[in-house]
Amino acid sequence: MSEDGVLHFNPWLDFNDSLPFDDPFACDPDPGQIAVFLDTVYSWCEGLIPLRGFVDKGQGRDGKPHNIWISADETAAEKLATFAAWANREGAAVYVIPGTVAEQGQARAADVLQMQAIIVDLDAGDIPAKLDHVTRHLGPPTLVIESGGRTPEGAAKLHVWWKLTEPVEGDDLATLCRLRGDIAVKVGGDTHFRSAHQPIRVPGTVYHKHGHQRLVQIREHRELEVDLSDFAERVAEMPPLPGVGFVSDTTSAPSKPTIEAVLTTPVREGAADDWSRFQGASAAIGHYIRLVHDGRIDPAEGWEAICGYNAAMLRPEWPLDRLQAEAERLWALHVKRNGPPLIRAARPNASASPLPTFSLGALLDDRSPMPDDIIAPRVLTPGGLLVLAGAPKVGKSDFLISWLVHMAAGVSFLGFTPPRPLRVFYLQAEIQYHYLRERMQQISLPAAVIAAARGTFVATPKLKLLLDAEGVARVTEAIHTAFPDAPPDIIVIDPIRNLFDGGPEGGGENDNTAMMFFLKDRVELLREAVNLEAGVILAHHTRKASKQQVKDDPFLALSGASALRGFYTSGLLMHRPDEEDTARRLEIELRNGPALPGKLIDKLKGEWIELNPMNERLVRKEVGARLDAERLRKHDVILGMLFDEAASERLYTGMQFAESFENQGGLGSKHTIRERLSVLATKGFVKFLRDPSEFGYPMTRSRFGYLCVEGMQFGVPVDHVDPATGEVTTEVRPVHPSHFKCPQSGLCLQVENPAVWVYPEGVEDDPYHMSEA
Repeated sequence: MSEDGVLHFNPWLDFNDSLPFDDPFACDPDPGQIAVFLDTVYSWCEGLIPLRGFVDKGQGRDGKPHNIWISADETAAEKLATFAAWANREGAAVYVIPGTVAEQGQARAADVLQMQAIIVDLDAGDIPAKLDHVTRHLGPPTLVIESGGRTPEGAAKLHVWWKLTEPVEGDDLATLCRLRGDIAVKVGGDTHFRSAHQPIRVPGTVYHKHGHQRLVQIREHRELEVDLSDFAERVAEMPPLPGVGFVSDTTSAPSKPTIEAVLTTPVREGAADDWSRFQGASAAIGHYIRLVHDGRIDPAEGWEAICGYNAAMLRPEWPLDRLQAEAERLWALHVKRNGPPLIRAARPNASASPLPTFSLGALLDDRSPMPDDIIAPRVLTPGGLLVLAGAPKVGKSDFLISWLVHMAAGVSFLGFTPPRPLRVFYLQAEIQYHYLRERMQQISLPAAVIAAARGTFVATPKLKLLLDAEGVARVTEAIHTAFPDAPPDIIVIDPIRNLFDGGPEGGGENDNTAMMFFLKDRVELLREAVNLEAGVILAHHTRKASKQQVKDDPFLALSGASALRGFYTSGLLMHRPDEEDTARRLEIELRNGPALPGKLIDKLKGEWIELNPMNERLVRKEVGARLDAERLRKHDVILGMLFDEAASERLYTGMQFAESFENQGGLGSKHTIRERLSVLATKGFVKFLRDPSEFGYPMTRSRFGYLCVEGMQFGVPVDHVDPATGEVTTEVRPVHPSHFKCPQSGLCLQVENPAVWVYPEGVEDDPYHMSEA
């Protein structure tokens, strides 16, 4: 927008398509800090800078991520500032990969061409001590940036940068990434920066997590540059921070062969080749140890692979006792650095157990009993995977908890039946402990169900972990601790989004490769480590879809990659057909059984129930809802008028009331009022007084008598003062009914106790019962 008010074309207008407005409480991006950051990280690089903007967590809002690529040239600062302004309005964070790529759409580690700065992310523990340690041993950094996050102790999380004297590429990129990882290992920083494509927040943009707005700001800036080789020597000489870091076995090597080269290149004794037998054996053993630790292969396969390398590539080969000693040493070191391992169960020998095949005749003749369903009918089968999906706030987690508690008690729930009380492990990453226990205590279930499930249902509070190799190992250990005697029958992950690990490439939920990695190498790995026959339930979100799309094919609304739908054995999708109605539909898709019809469910009085679909309107639903609302309004107006008229010392028969209040209060004609009075009398909201003589009214020849409602009083209360004691008493004149209309025969019958108002059976549970107003 120019000073003359003319809006000029701007190719970045998608991110700035509305006039700015002043917010005195807003935190605005700082273009100056953005420019300093770009100069430090990209000033000599060529190519495109990958940027990503997505809504920060904890704001109660959703938004689609935006990925853009901008040229690393003099226009970068202006474009990035424009993008940051858009992101601030949307509550989005701005992340960048600290390197350049060749083409748009590229953002993998292999795509990064150049980098010119080294970073360590200090996001936990004693951050001031860590900053002091790296400054003392590596020299003052070029930038120290407060990322906006805070540790539990209240310290600001920091990004520490050293600018290089020139950009690096090719083999030097691997060295730079290795140095980033080595620094993180030695001071307890974020080790994800071993990967070239790990993104980082941009200073000068706004942090929005959990509703806290803070500027990602530069705390320190120095015009300093370091040489890569000199810096590598400093990293190699830097000791680990006592009590926090570990010694890196990679920093001392000036160069490192790829694992592919190690596994395929023979080496001779006497260091006659590019690397020694010891270096080659250590690299190969370390590679297979990582695979075993992550659960990708079982220990027997790992040892077989190590022995195979020893026999094929070492000339001459090592003795087995030396090979085993080195493997045990490296295993202990790897576990110390990376936490407890996830041990995959040993697989049958492929050569001894060929792939199973069955002829048509064998399949037709096999009449053995089918295995018991974990949850019948075929909703969750042994070794099966069920996905329960729904939009945020549709009641998915509440429904899931009620369902799981019933399964843990061995009690049927909405037609879903367990064969016995099931052991359930509920891994959830949304609700913190105190709110989890509050929800559990408020759950409206029969006391017998809760008592039966007290020991068989185990839940976690909100967890701050990814379901990566370490996460799977920690969850496995927690499950074994919770169920020491027998493994669980059901493992629940709620939701996928908060625990998702897309693998080495770092793909998201929308990436089919990343989704298959998560399902096969994380979820299935967890099942194998706990119980091969366990059923797994994944809670998932849905994307925005029209009502017609959901009606035509509900499961197309699943969020993320389509690979998920092709992998699961059962799918349940919860949605609201009508946003104005509390009822939900539960759509069901089975692969291991016949199709099941959807269910119409609702939560009434704190308990989930199945509604009769025959009671659901099929056509003109909105018109019917408006008519229902109008009848309920007339209901309340009539009862309120009778109550107020009695307080003014006026009583009416049915005909006289209809004629007196025709076209008043939107009640319509006298015939419409008579019809509503008749319905109210049948439902017990209106009763009758045959003898009103105590109120000064004559007997009437009307079939029923004078109209009466619950709590009705004749006239206003009168205060009386005792002249002797001064005590004040209030006298009221209640109008009690003497007769009522029989809901079955329509006859006028006498009430048993005029002082107790009785409704016909079922009326008090009517959702269209008179409002309290």
